[in-house]
Amino acid sequence: MSAFVAHRNGRAATAEELASLAFAGYAHFTAMQVRGGKVRGLDLHLERLRLASMELFGRALPDDRVRSRLRAALEGGPADVSLTATVYSSPGEFTGDVGDAEIEVLVRTGPPSSGPSGPLALATVEYERVLPSVKHVGEVAKTYFMRRAVRDGFDDAAFVDRRGRLSEGTIWNLAFWDGDAVVWPDAEMLTGTTMGIVRRQLDRLGFPQRVAEITPADLPTLAGAVVMNSWTPGVAVQRIGAVPVPAAPRFLELLHRAYQAEPLTAC
Repeated sequence: MSAFVAHRNGRAATAEELASLAFAGYAHFTAMQVRGGKVRGLDLHLERLRLASMELFGRALPDDRVRSRLRAALEGGPADVSLTATVYSSPGEFTGDVGDAEIEVLVRTGPPSSGPSGPLALATVEYERVLPSVKHVGEVAKTYFMRRAVRDGFDDAAFVDRRGRLSEGTIWNLAFWDGDAVVWPDAEMLTGTTMGIVRRQLDRLGFPQRVAEITPADLPTLAGAVVMNSWTPGVAVQRIGAVPVPAAPRFLELLHRAYQAEPLTAC
C-alpha cells in the first residue's frame, strides 16, 4: 500500500469526494517539498494560500487550520515528500452567488523531487496568465506551451508579455545574472515561494539583487539564467529562443546556497 495520501479537510478523501473535483477549475494551490517532515518558507506558502483565497473567495481559512491539514497529511508518511495543498469551495465553478460556502482543503503527497538537472533550452511564447499573482488550477496553456516547446526541440517555454518582457516560465520563475548581481524580471507574474526564500536569504547574505525589465533582445548582455520553482532554487538555462545563455556556475551555486540557508519549519 502506498504511503502517500490524498486528504480532504484533514482526513482520507473518498473516491466519491475526489470524483466531484475531477473537473473542477476554480481553485488555487501551493506546492512544496517536505524534507525530514519539515518545509522551507512555510510562512510564504501560508501567505500565498491566504491571499489567493481572499482574491477568489473573499475570505480565507486561518493559518492554524491550514497547518493542521498539512500535518494530518504528513503524519505517519515518509519524511521526504512532495506536497500539494489545494483550496476550493464546494459550489465549484460556473456558479454565481455562493453565499457562505465552506472553504475546503485538499492535500496530496507524492514522491519527493529535485527537478531536472539541466541545462535547459526554453522556447519563447507570447502569453500572459490570467490572475498572474494567483497560483490557480486549470491552466491548460502551461502544459500546452510546454509540450509545443518540446515538439519544437526545446525543454520548456518562457513567457513574453504584450510589452515584450520576459516574465516567467510555464511552471517556473526566471532569474538572471549580470555578472555581479541577481536580476529578477519586472513583469506581471506569480511570485514563487522559492523565489521569495532566495530573495530574503540573498538580502541576509548581503548579496546584490535588482529588478529590471528584460526582453529577449537584452539576453546577450546577461551572464546567466536559471529557472526555479518548488522543486529547486535553480536549474541552469543554456538557451532562450535562439539566444544562447552563458553557463554561470557561480550564480547557480549562490542560489542554492541562499535556499539552503532558509531554515526548515515543522507544519
